[in-house]
Amino acid sequence: MKKLIFTLTGVAFACAFNLAHAQSAVTLYGIIDNGIEYRNTTGGSVVRAVSGGLFASRYGLKGSEDIGGGIKINFQLEQGFSGVTGAAANASAAFNRQAWLGVSGAFGEMRIGLQNTPQYIFINPELDPVAVMSIGSPMNSFNSLTIRENNAISWFTPTFYGLTAQFMIALRDATTQPVNGIQFYNAAVRYVNGPFRLGAGYEQAANATGTSILKLFNAGASVEVGAARFYLAYHTERQTDDTVKRDVYEVSGSYSFTPADQLSLMYGYAHDRLGQGNNAQQIGVTYSYSLSKRTTLYGSAGFLQNRNQAKFTLNGTGYTGLAVAPGTDSRGMIVGMVHRF
Repeated sequence: MKKLIFTLTGVAFACAFNLAHAQSAVTLYGIIDNGIEYRNTTGGSVVRAVSGGLFASRYGLKGSEDIGGGIKINFQLEQGFSGVTGAAANASAAFNRQAWLGVSGAFGEMRIGLQNTPQYIFINPELDPVAVMSIGSPMNSFNSLTIRENNAISWFTPTFYGLTAQFMIALRDATTQPVNGIQFYNAAVRYVNGPFRLGAGYEQAANATGTSILKLFNAGASVEVGAARFYLAYHTERQTDDTVKRDVYEVSGSYSFTPADQLSLMYGYAHDRLGQGNNAQQIGVTYSYSLSKRTTLYGSAGFLQNRNQAKFTLNGTGYTGLAVAPGTDSRGMIVGMVHRF
C-alpha cells in the first residue's frame, strides 16, 4: 500500500511539474550589431568601428506565465552593450534598457518599471521606413523623442478594428526635483487598415531639476503600393524655457526588390521656430539584405546640412554622432551586420 501511495505521489508531482513548465517560459535573446563607419565632419575624416548602426546591441531575458483565466504575468530584463568593445552601455545599471513586470489579458497589458515609451514602440515605425534608426534617418538626427523611462506605469489597449493605443506615466524619484509626483506623460495611437497606416503621439517630459518641460508631438502616415511604401511624417517640439522650438518634416519611401531586401530613401527638414534661422536638412539612404531570419547585412549613408548656429549630427541607432561646429555639414556612411539570437 505504501509503495502504491509513493508511486501515485511521484506521478502527481511529475504531472504538476510538467503543467507548471507548460504554463511558463523564459527566453534568452539578443542582438549584436557591428559595423565600420566613415565620417567627414568639422574635425576631418574618421574611420571607426561602431556598434549599433542599425539596431542597438543588447541582450535580455523575457518570460511569461499563464496563470489561467486568460491572464498572463510577463516580465522583461534588458541590457545594452557595445559589440566592438564588450562594454556595458551603462556600467552602473544591471539592466539599463528594460526592467519591468506586467500582466496581460482581454483588457490589454499593464506594465510597471523601466520600459520603452509608447511613442518609441508605436510611432517610430510609422515615421519612416527604417523606424527612425541609422544615420540615414533625418528623424533620428532631429527628433528629441524619449526612448525609455524609469518608474513607468503603462497600459496597452487591445486592438479594436485596427486601432490600438498605449498610455504611460512615469513617477519622480530621488534623482529629480521635486522627488515625488509625475514627471513624464506619453500617449500614442496607431491605426492599420490594409495598405494604410496612421500613427500619432504626444509626450511631456520634465527635466531633472523641474525647471523646464519638453512637449512634443509626432505623426506619421504611410501607404503600401505593390513592393513600395511611401511615408509622410511631422514632428514638433518645444522646451518651455524657450531653448528649443522646432518643427521637422520628413518624406520617405522604401522598395523591396525581393522579400529579403529593402532600399529606403529619406529627406527631412528641421525648421527653427525661435526665429534664429538655425535650420537644417538631411538626405539619407539605407539598404538592408537578410541573409537569413537571424542575420542581416546593411549599409547606410547620410548628408546633413546645418545653417547658422544649428549643429545637428548624424546619429547611429545605438550611439551619438560626432560633434560638429555650428553651421557646418556632416557626412557619413556605414556598412554592418546584425545578428539576432
